[in-house]
Amino acid sequence: MDFQNLLSTEIIDGKTLSDFLTLDFLASVVGSVLAAIAILVVGFFLAGWAKRRITRMADNHARLDPTLMSFLASVVRYAILAFTFLFVLNTFGVQTTSIVAVIGAAGLAVGLALQGTLSNIAAGVMIIFFRPIKTGDFVEIGGHMGTVQDISLNFTELANMGNVQIIIPNSEVWGNTITNYSIYPTRRAQFTFGVSYDADLKRAEEVIRETIMSDSRSHSDPEPFLQVNNLGDYSVDFLMRVWCDADVYFQYQADMKRKVKDALDAAGIDIPFPTRTILSDKTEAD
Repeated sequence: MDFQNLLSTEIIDGKTLSDFLTLDFLASVVGSVLAAIAILVVGFFLAGWAKRRITRMADNHARLDPTLMSFLASVVRYAILAFTFLFVLNTFGVQTTSIVAVIGAAGLAVGLALQGTLSNIAAGVMIIFFRPIKTGDFVEIGGHMGTVQDISLNFTELANMGNVQIIIPNSEVWGNTITNYSIYPTRRAQFTFGVSYDADLKRAEEVIRETIMSDSRSHSDPEPFLQVNNLGDYSVDFLMRVWCDADVYFQYQADMKRKVKDALDAAGIDIPFPTRTILSDKTEAD
């Protein structure tokens, strides 16, 4: 086939190659290409600008979490780029309605397949936005106790008392009861001290109060509580409640128990312990 016959051969919808090589057609193609390039340039510029603006909001506002704002910035950027490519396709005469429908159907299928992961991401956004916990807090979540090391969009990382890593999916964090021991600056410590029934209760109360309140970590406001709380099987039990700073709570509790024990011993006040008397009838053979 020679070139003249090729030009006259029908290609698409009754149009021949010569129809596609007209100046009007070439000008239309060039115009579409230039328009597509302009749309891409503007789209990428707007996507980058929007991402930077949203990311900087976290730097200018302390209440906005950087992780959440970075995630939102990425979502906005990809949304702008998606619309940009749809405009480019529309510039070349491509019907984008069917493409949007296909993308929507694909998104639904992916969402159903990854519903566990997406639920973790949704819970992560809620955790980061509402901040029930933050990095450095000592918390208990779903039976796991430890210090929060990191909060990502998929999971929360804890380090327990033995410095062992615990990974909890965010959907379990958000759906569980969260006990945050670090949210308030002070905590109330509670002690029970048992003394003998033969002890001078007034003197025992004075020793316990003076020992605990002489420690600089003990708060006098709110006023501490100290009363006989229980008459046990072998001891009279004093209940002591006193406030201290939250960051010294555990060490404070351990120190006070030892100090009170030493103080009661020095005052000659007996701290009883369970005893058992075994009675046995013995008969000697003749």
